[in-house]
Amino acid sequence: MAVTSEQSRDSGQITRWARPTEPGIFPEQPDELTHFMMVYKFGLAEIETKIKILAEELAHKGRGNPIEHVSPRLKTPVSIAAKARRIECPLTFDDLRSRIRDIAGIRIVCSFVSDVYTVADMLTRQPDVNLVLTKDYIDKPKTNGYRSLHLIVEIPVFLSDRVVAVPVEVQLRTVAMDFWASLEHKIYYKYDPDIPPALRDERPAAAEDAARLDKRMERLHHEIHGPRPQP
Repeated sequence: MAVTSEQSRDSGQITRWARPTEPGIFPEQPDELTHFMMVYKFGLAEIETKIKILAEELAHKGRGNPIEHVSPRLKTPVSIAAKARRIECPLTFDDLRSRIRDIAGIRIVCSFVSDVYTVADMLTRQPDVNLVLTKDYIDKPKTNGYRSLHLIVEIPVFLSDRVVAVPVEVQLRTVAMDFWASLEHKIYYKYDPDIPPALRDERPAAAEDAARLDKRMERLHHEIHGPRPQP
């Protein structure tokens, strides 16, 4: 998940969607749109709290905090509508709920590759976190070299009159993977989808360099400190 204007760029706070919509973009009333977005905001807050608790507990136990930083983001209505058009999803709230699963998202940047899977396991073992889907782009990178572990989880949000299972996309990656993804976006975004062939091959090659650095730094960490204790 490359950094975009949708994401919060300050101290991990969730971005508000203040007036990103256009007249007529959703047929429903504004109050319904606000409530629709609030539910995802609440789900994002719930999972961010869980991650912060995990990080603080591990640091307190002296295991070393495997989480470098966390970046939550909430899609704007304009972005949701654009994705709906791309996937030919009707602009009704029921259809959006069932077909767009990444309205709320959070990125967890970890120190090492092993930490990515450890944190994912700790999070999904919690009884109120329902793992819906896993896409492992670390084991099988995308053709452009992108690496990350993507999870879709459902988090219960307790409203005044009901409990809602809110889907949240969780992306876990290392510092090196995050470095590559952020700079790759800045370098190539103007060319997509027509990247010149001479430049296209540079993307996976640079990703391989980052992956080798990941392995080397984790090996050095193990040699000096030993492997992290298992939770």
